[in-house]
Amino acid sequence: MASESTAKSETSITEHLNEMVLASSDVEEFLHELARVSARSLSEPGDEVLCGVTLLRHRKAATVASSSPEAQAMDEIQYDFGDGPCMTASREQVTVHISDVGNHERWPQYSRTVLDKGVRSILAIPFRLEGETRAALNLYSHRPGRFEGRVLALAEDFVSQTSMALRLAVRFAHYSDAAANLKATLETRTVIDVAVGVIMAQNRCSQEEAFALLKAASSTRNIKLRTVATTIVDSLGQGPAKTHYEG
Repeated sequence: MASESTAKSETSITEHLNEMVLASSDVEEFLHELARVSARSLSEPGDEVLCGVTLLRHRKAATVASSSPEAQAMDEIQYDFGDGPCMTASREQVTVHISDVGNHERWPQYSRTVLDKGVRSILAIPFRLEGETRAALNLYSHRPGRFEGRVLALAEDFVSQTSMALRLAVRFAHYSDAAANLKATLETRTVIDVAVGVIMAQNRCSQEEAFALLKAASSTRNIKLRTVATTIVDSLGQGPAKTHYEG
């Protein structure tokens, strides 16, 4: 029965993560919701767990999502010191578990600072992402030994499932950006083509000559080619040029 219950729990988590990906407008929104869900899942009455997500790009770390302002502040403390559990988890792709900050020696200044804020235990687990992007889920508790045994295994399993959802969210974002860029390119191409047609009609010249005139006007006025083209199209009084595009 226990294994059946666990399987159902894992299925519900996976379904919820997939729903979050589909419901989120971008990766940042997904990560903020992920941080809040993680904190809620591991918190208990009178024993709140704080959660942040560290993203490492070009060797520079930043918190891109958090369950609360306090969680974000805990993440940012280590950035001031240039290293810490979350940055190490992201960079080295290893789980970093500090059972009791009061007895931890690896980052003494960092440990003293978060200890002063009331944090006693920390767990940082890396996401398994694609490419060069590195990220980690960061958990903080005001109680020592908070992330031991079953809780540690549960958190690692949760991040493992989340990694797949996050990879999916990143891919969706990539495709969305690509579609937006294509649409913008086509719209620019459309207004330029229409302007070239107008110049051809007005000057009874070839397409190449009309485009050369458009480029010359852009260069002489130090204005972008699309801006010059838009001005020409607008002068017709027929409204903006429309691109027939299905994203």
